[in-house]
Amino acid sequence: MKPQAAILESVPDHARHLFFDLKLEADPGAALRALATACDGQSVVMGVGLSVAQALGAEAPGLRGFPELPGAKPAIPATQHALWLWLRGAEPGDLLLLGHALQALAAPAFVQVQAIDSYRYRDSRDLTGYEDGTENPKNAAAVEAAIAQGQGAGIDGSSFAAVQQWLHDFPAFEAMPRGEQDNCFGRERDSNDEIDDAPESAHVKRTAQEDFEPEAFVLRRSMPWTTGADAGLVFLAFGKSFDAYEALLRRMTGHDDGISDALFGFTRPLTGGYYWCPPLAGAGIDLQALGL
Repeated sequence: MKPQAAILESVPDHARHLFFDLKLEADPGAALRALATACDGQSVVMGVGLSVAQALGAEAPGLRGFPELPGAKPAIPATQHALWLWLRGAEPGDLLLLGHALQALAAPAFVQVQAIDSYRYRDSRDLTGYEDGTENPKNAAAVEAAIAQGQGAGIDGSSFAAVQQWLHDFPAFEAMPRGEQDNCFGRERDSNDEIDDAPESAHVKRTAQEDFEPEAFVLRRSMPWTTGADAGLVFLAFGKSFDAYEALLRRMTGHDDGISDALFGFTRPLTGGYYWCPPLAGAGIDLQALGL
């Protein structure tokens, strides 16, 4: 089974994230079949939430809802939806119109509840100017980190996506001296070199993927977003399960050792959801694990 190709590719110039809830007592089967044909895994990646599998009476191994983290500071919202579509391309207008067509296919069973437009900034940097995804695994290691394998037809080639919208407090960030900004990330902004003596709260030390047991490698495909005066990052990470991402999140929020990630000094998540991205079969998405 092949994964949805965009998962393993670099971020596009523009993207649009669409989130849907399941209509009350709706049977999602027919709408999902229509979407599976329309989503090629390249210009559109499709991810389904736990409620879809439950509505179909199916069990996709590894699929679960976004975790609740009591006591996390700041709070980590769980805003789980039934369906997530990641639209990718060069022109935001084209993505808007494509989204309209996909919304119409989903409409018999799903209602769109949120849309987030995002874009690539410079050479895949966050709006703070720091490079995003520096430690992404490459080539075979990327496949190993992001794609389920050895679990059987319908699951092999799939991926598990964690999606969060983060809101930046730019005045708070800009009030920090440059050295403090670098120490938040644990990297020098201009060179992207890691700072050896960065504090334990630095993001690179909180999320050093090789320091976990087992190692917690994920494949990040995050991009900035802007709406009016608000802006931040749409965090997107793909894994062969949700386990690695969840380990990283718990470390960031201090659940392991009481040390919170310094990034929380100027940014916080507004949303959080888990979505299973089925593999490809032929020209569309393979939904056999959902009984379709």
